[in-house]
Amino acid sequence: MKARRPARRRRPARSRKRKQAYTGGEMLVGIAVLVWLLSRLADWLAAHPWVLPLTLLTAVAGAILWFLPRVRQGLQRQTHAPALRYPLDRLDGLHHREFEHAIRDLMRRDGCRNAVQVGGTGDNGADVKATDPFGRRWVIQCKHRRAGLAGAAVGTPDLHVLNGTGRPVHKGDVIVLVTNGRFTKPAADFARSQHLHLVDRHTLAAWAGGSRPLWELLRAVPPPRRPSPLS
Repeated sequence: MKARRPARRRRPARSRKRKQAYTGGEMLVGIAVLVWLLSRLADWLAAHPWVLPLTLLTAVAGAILWFLPRVRQGLQRQTHAPALRYPLDRLDGLHHREFEHAIRDLMRRDGCRNAVQVGGTGDNGADVKATDPFGRRWVIQCKHRRAGLAGAAVGTPDLHVLNGTGRPVHKGDVIVLVTNGRFTKPAADFARSQHLHLVDRHTLAAWAGGSRPLWELLRAVPPPRRPSPLS
């Protein structure tokens, strides 16, 4: 037979009441100390009336100094973003990570305010992600070639990675591989069969050097997810 556990003894009501009394007393002491400190502070401020206005002016000046540069930067981005252009020779001279940032900036120029560069270790085939004004989620992989068209053509292995993660992992609606070079014919055939979008050097030149958004330059882009002022 199992041994019975001894019954727990109930704490006497007097002990609970004593604890509650102690807690109430501590609260009263804390309130009294707080009131005393506030009264001393009020007396000190009354004796030094210049302190409060000076503190307020300092706080306001600090807020203005913190806020104005950010407003100026935002206005500059709004002014210069629509005029952003990248000639191909400039794109060719970029580091591959800078090339990803350039693609991100072009998506922002086109109205994708949340466009981010995510390329790096463990990126699962995505270098840039963005949501366009129509609610479509873009997943972009970038392949930079220093030699441009003379560089190695992008083949199907890169597309296999992007195709395997673009929709299942990144939840993309428009899956794109962009390069300042060229694609092999098998890569172009594979992309067509899997509804992937390829941006080669010629399409990139029209996009980066012009003002039309990428979705106007690509064929068979999925329809908008939601109404938009641009639709």
